[in-house]
Amino acid sequence: MPDTTRPPGPPGPARPLALVMGVSGSGKSTVGAALARRAGVPFADADDFHPAANIAKMAAGIPLDDADRAPWLDLLASWLREHEVGGGVLSCSALKRSYRDRLRDGAGRLLVVHLAGSPAVIARRQAARPGHFMPASLLASQFATLEPLAPGEPGAVLDVDRPVDVLVEQALALLAGPVATPGRPCATPSDPTTPWPARADRS
Repeated sequence: MPDTTRPPGPPGPARPLALVMGVSGSGKSTVGAALARRAGVPFADADDFHPAANIAKMAAGIPLDDADRAPWLDLLASWLREHEVGGGVLSCSALKRSYRDRLRDGAGRLLVVHLAGSPAVIARRQAARPGHFMPASLLASQFATLEPLAPGEPGAVLDVDRPVDVLVEQALALLAGPVATPGRPCATPSDPTTPWPARADRS
């Protein structure tokens, strides 16, 4: 009897693995959750990984330092490693390049979507969401800490002042494009208000 078993076909496209970053009030949790739903992958909010001591410190208006963030970043990096194959979306401030590098440990195909806006725009958005543990008084410290995406970081900047559905469509297009390929140069934002897609890598 002939063997009718078909050889396995080529593997399908990898499911997206994305980090949606930005300062507090940029809408990263809302956009990240909507992006995960559209992509059919799990979603995690980095705020849910903070230990109680970090939350208490931020609620008191005290910025976190790198020592506070280290174990938190390790937990987030573990989540990304667990979803390296199946895909996932993580929302996280990830303000420094060193934090993003730490998150990429074991998740080399991670693509970063930076939701960026001016301090005035973010302050207006923060005022519309009472009850969050991050007080508006910490906004200035977040902008002072923020290091925009650098050449060599796969990702792009999106304008927070656009509707959520538009941002999700832009992020999906980014995830499907060649910029999502590990090792390819990223779209490099030089001005947080530059409309998507950001200007090409100038390195």
